[in-house]
Amino acid sequence: MYLEELEHPTTVGVGLIRLVVAKPQAAPQQAQALIALARRQYLEVLPLKGILELIETVMVYKFPTLSREEIEAMLKLDGLKETRVYQEALQEGKLAGREEGKLEAVPALLARGFSVEEIAQILGLSVAQVAQGRTF
Repeated sequence: MYLEELEHPTTVGVGLIRLVVAKPQAAPQQAQALIALARRQYLEVLPLKGILELIETVMVYKFPTLSREEIEAMLKLDGLKETRVYQEALQEGKLAGREEGKLEAVPALLARGFSVEEIAQILGLSVAQVAQGRTF
């Protein structure tokens, strides 16, 4: 049996495989149908949440130029902010922003006479990161 023959999958597993290989134009409709199927099959909260996060992850990779709001609207889901995918992306963004902010401070600290080693200790960065921040 081929995946193309399974037009309407009856299990979430087969539906997820179909979603991964789906063309972008067909993916939103397949994802919506898969979410409905998962909600019918998984009555417990934790397994359903994991399945929804997996579907959302596939869609995020399939449509990298879309915003969180656009994917949420496409899937007709509320609470995408509550998913692990969103929370992990948010955390990664915060960490990157903090490091960038520290690196932006390096030239000013160097101008005030602090050594590279002192700046690394003050900002909690490595000496290599401070050296990189010199040219920021």
